[in-house]
Amino acid sequence: MEIAFEQPTDARAFAFSRHGPTTTLCLMPSPRCRFRILPALALLASAVYAVPARAADNVQVGEMAGYLLVPNDKVPETFNAGFSLYVAAWPLLKEYPGSRFQTGLFGTWMFAQYEGKGPTNLYSDVEGGLGWWRDTRFATETPKFIMGGVAPNFVEWANGPGAGKGRDWKNPSGKYGVAQLSPWVLWPPDGLNLKQGTCGQLFGYGYLPLPLAKAKTITAGTNMPTGDQCWTLFLNSKNFKGPVAFFTPYFWSRGAVNEPRLSGQLLDSRPSNPNRALQMETQYVPSAQATASDGRVYARIAPTSFPRSSDDQSVVVHHITSYNKRALWDSVKNWFDGGSPASGLVDQQQAVVHVFPGGGGATWKIYRPSASKEQKIPIAWKSLATAVAVDSNTFGYRWNFEQVRKTETKDGSLATLPEYYRLETNSLKKVEWVPVTAKDVPEETGLAAFRFVRPQEDRPQPYVTPDEPKSSWKKPGPVAGPFQAKLGDGSVVTYSWYRFADQPALLHADLTDAEREAMQARVEKIHRNWTKDREYLPPPALGQLAEIDPAIIVSPPKGMEAGYVPIVTRQGTQPF
Repeated sequence: MEIAFEQPTDARAFAFSRHGPTTTLCLMPSPRCRFRILPALALLASAVYAVPARAADNVQVGEMAGYLLVPNDKVPETFNAGFSLYVAAWPLLKEYPGSRFQTGLFGTWMFAQYEGKGPTNLYSDVEGGLGWWRDTRFATETPKFIMGGVAPNFVEWANGPGAGKGRDWKNPSGKYGVAQLSPWVLWPPDGLNLKQGTCGQLFGYGYLPLPLAKAKTITAGTNMPTGDQCWTLFLNSKNFKGPVAFFTPYFWSRGAVNEPRLSGQLLDSRPSNPNRALQMETQYVPSAQATASDGRVYARIAPTSFPRSSDDQSVVVHHITSYNKRALWDSVKNWFDGGSPASGLVDQQQAVVHVFPGGGGATWKIYRPSASKEQKIPIAWKSLATAVAVDSNTFGYRWNFEQVRKTETKDGSLATLPEYYRLETNSLKKVEWVPVTAKDVPEETGLAAFRFVRPQEDRPQPYVTPDEPKSSWKKPGPVAGPFQAKLGDGSVVTYSWYRFADQPALLHADLTDAEREAMQARVEKIHRNWTKDREYLPPPALGQLAEIDPAIIVSPPKGMEAGYVPIVTRQGTQPF
């Protein structure tokens, strides 16, 4: 994820200037921490804050970051053919804080399953989800969804059709790693859009393998096998249900071509580990700190909220489910081998729903960007919230409304965290940020006058795709289009219809013409039988389903109802 931070437009708010060489930093092995940054002082210049000049010397901008941990009970290792879950989607911050904002809502990490410890020095998984990222170009307060497939040790990653590591098509780095499957949903390279104003509804998604490809013994001309598992993203939303896109097996196996010790050890052929971590990973929420004349230190955070239901609790994760291959794979494979059509409905009898035991941890801390480990101080989370099992298959929070505010918006009800904190030593002699009211903060600190506002950043550059006549985008090329759609985030996408087997991702998937044609025949069956309004994933037992942006739902042109897919070729602020 490539970003560049801009110099602040209000120089009164900062006492430094950008300087020094560009450096690379990765805090955690996660797609939410892939970013290119400037030195620590320059990090502060990525957001513009309004604060009176008299307070500039006292107020120091910072951040809040950390994890919210969700324990869930283990299930038998035989449920190793994917998962699904429902997670709440909501505007975490009242106002989008600019391109430094990188945080995911609740999500999980799907790793390959091994007998024993598995390969050493290997990190490879599927770990996308809802959130905001530093390379999001058309961001709003509403989260987007990315697929987040990570090739061995982050050499490349794939976030969706045409979306991956960086934007240099001469070095695709995963941008050909995902193939479009649905003929009804556009996939913008900036991420799959939810309907603007989504506030607490449940977004259902999961990954199950489909036998769209055949296993092979030769990969990229080497004596290296590639498996037949096409890990496919299924959605369950109010206005769309079904499979959308899949990781090509070659996205994984090409890592073994480059590093033979990984042959047979990646997700093209390995089952999935059913016992996954479940967390909310937050890398940046804006904050500010100041010291009063008596030496006491105070902090303020940007307004941060969680969804609130009618019983004043927050439901954030529901029905995390693991499957075995009989849940979907077996019936689909039998269909493709000449048997009766598979309905696409995931068999709940071949699934297990994880149990939430209750409880859960939090590591959110407030600190200055240049802080040492010891200077990163946790907030007193337990004084704000109690992690609970709303029922055995639903996780959420019960709030202390003596500290947390009930707020209402035009889109829904929220529980808003306290904005002000003071450094205190607790009964265990540990220093922590304790919530206080605005009237408890001395005016001299300048925090009351401090404002968190969306920074004035340059107009985002458009996402573009190769335009050379001989590129895979042009040869054999689309069969209809281009068309355009204006999305809820304000961007405009240009898309064309490609024959499924001729889409760029499959032309870069190390497939022969015969292998692509075999996939074409299978996908035509799916298009004719699996419509967008049928059930696929097990439905939720409570709550309301979120909607994806209606603008990304399309219909195939007449005569192209089966075997054709829409591919986005450009995304920008203006029509092309």
